[in-house]
Parts: sequence; C-alpha cells; structure tokens
Amino acid sequence: MNRTFADLLPTPLTADSLVQLTPLTRADDLLLLLTQWVERGWLRALDKAFVAFLHELAPDVDPLVLLAAVLTSHQLGHGHVCLDLFETLKAPDFALSLPPEGDAQPGVLLLPSQLLETLDGAHWCKVLAGSSLVALAADEGASAQERPLVLSGKRLYLRRYWAYERRIDSALRQRLAEQEATPSDLARRLDELFDPAQRADVIDWQKLACALATRSAFSIITGGPGTGKTTTVVRLLALLQAPAVEAHQPLRIRLAAPTGKAAARLTESISQQVQSLKVADSVREKIPTEVTTVHRLLGSRPGTRHFRHHAGNRLPLDVLVVDEASMIDLEMMANLLDALPPHARLVLLGDKDQLASVEAGAVLGDLCRDAEAGWYSPQTRQWLGQG
Repeated sequence: MNRTFADLLPTPLTADSLVQLTPLTRADDLLLLLTQWVERGWLRALDKAFVAFLHELAPDVDPLVLLAAVLTSHQLGHGHVCLDLFETLKAPDFALSLPPEGDAQPGVLLLPSQLLETLDGAHWCKVLAGSSLVALAADEGASAQERPLVLSGKRLYLRRYWAYERRIDSALRQRLAEQEATPSDLARRLDELFDPAQRADVIDWQKLACALATRSAFSIITGGPGTGKTTTVVRLLALLQAPAVEAHQPLRIRLAAPTGKAAARLTESISQQVQSLKVADSVREKIPTEVTTVHRLLGSRPGTRHFRHHAGNRLPLDVLVVDEASMIDLEMMANLLDALPPHARLVLLGDKDQLASVEAGAVLGDLCRDAEAGWYSPQTRQWLGQG
C-alpha cells in the first residue's frame, strides 16, 4: 500500500466530525479539540502538553477538570495567575481572548464560547472540588500539597502560582501589621525637606506620602509620569537615614529595578535628586545612587529558578526601594519578599498603569486596585493631625 505525505498530516475537523465530538464528556475528544486549537494558534503547545500530562497522571479524570486546567495554563500565558471560572462563563471570548483578535483563518472549528455555553459554573466547581488533581485552598494536608491544581472559591490556580500568591500575602500582612517608630521631631524634619505650602488648604501629597511611609515596613509610592515619585522617595530616604546617621548607625539602603534600562534611568534621576537634598553631607553620603537589577540583587543562578539570597540567606540590607514595580511579576515578588530580612523596609515605586510585567501577575496593579476606595484609619488621622 502506497502512502503519500498528505496521508501523514492531521485530518482536519469537518462540520460532521465536529458534531460528533463530545469534549465535555470524553477526554479523548477534548484532547483532539485542543490539538486543533494549538494548530490554529489559539493555545500554546505547552498548554496542551500540560493537560496531556495530567491525563496520564489520572486517566479517568473528568474532562471538565482537563478543560479548566488547559484554560488556566492559557491564562498564565496571557499574564493572569488564575482562571476565574464564573467570569469565564459569563464572557468566554473576552475573558480568554479567544479567538485571538484578527484571527480570520478559514475552516470549521468549535469556539471556546460554544464549548462553554452549556456549562454551569456551580457544577464545574463541584467537579473540580472532587477531583484527585485538585486541592481545595483550605486543605493543608500532605496529600493536598501534592496536587497540581488549587481551587480557591471560584478561581483555579496552578499550585506553583497559588503558593507564590500565599507567600506574598503572608509576607505583606506581617509587614503591614508592624508599625515602625518615627522620630519625635518628624514634623520639623519634613518641613526642612519640603518647601512651605503656598496655600493652607492644598495637601502636599509628596510630604504626606513620606510621613506615612516612615511608619510602615511596606509602602507604595505610585503615580503617573511627572508626579514626583523619585523626588518623594529620595526625601523619604533622607528622612529615614538622617536619624540613623545621627545615632552612628546608618541604614543599609539598596535600590533596584526590574531591568538594566530601568536601573540606569533611576541611577541618573536619583543622583540629581540626592545632590539637591537639604541635608547634611554626612546624610547625603549614606543615600545610595547606584541602582542594580532585581535579579542581580538576589543573585540569580543561571539555568535555575533559584537565587543566592532567599529565606535561608537573607539580603544584607535595612531598606529596599524597587522602581518600576509594575514590571515585577508574581514569582519575582515572592522571591524578593522571601529574601528580605524581617526588619527591613520595602518601598515599591511605579505606575500601575504602565510597563506591565512580562510574566504572570500584575502585583503592583493588584495592590493598588482598591486604593481609591480606601481610607485612613482614625488612628492614622489622629497621628497626622498631631504633625
């Protein structure tokens, strides 16, 4: 029997064969459909390979679990750390960005929205919760820790990204729970660093940001271009360093940025700002102007995801400022927080609406998301009023 090259190519789905597929009830049909989506460019080969691996681990797994897993992996490729099951069912094309914008290839293909239109969110969650591949977020048992997927409410995570998120949450909660001591003459020091207000009814937000940041082990200084983020953070460093220098115990301050280009830009701008500070030379000398990359700061190890500095080998510093923090992804932020000494202050600098992270997780954006709806506690308002 003679076979041509065309015989070796995948058989395209026709309208008739498409109707015969039952991807929500038969895993083999789902895998066939996913193969077509990969060939069309809708999914990454990595997404399909991940689901095929899960199918090998659990051959009897419900196809709905595999479907959720492949969509979660797909979302990672688009910068999202989890799959929101109910939001996906509301508007699949929008939530998944499928088909990709501009896709005009001919051919019959089952769309994600068509596949999901009959699926009930509560049933999907129930199937996931009962799967041997899925751990519930509240389950901290040993067997649960070995499952590759984690279901938290209506969101499904790959375990690694769930762990990153928990590490970040825990570290930030610990820092926010601690209130740092401030110098008794803080108001005077602020007045020396900032020009007098031209109007009594106008708030100097840079001055206010500095005052608040002195009290916390974790701070975010954010704003659009030209809002004075660098000016503010340099004055904050002067505010922190001056009392330490006077006590003959200068702080070890480090500056970092996600990329070499961002580091070079901050080095230039911060050098100019430090020279214009109204502080003693002894204080100015202890405010660094050299900025390194986050990878270099942590001590990246080529060929691995590990760093020289971690929870067992902390960074030798007291204050860390990270510029362009919107570019810090979930994994890097988790590693950075792991490596910080418990006493160290962390200041994130950046614009949440610019320069998104390359990898999954918009940490700065998520932290700033609800800021406009926030408020100062009565204790904070009272403290500010004392100044």
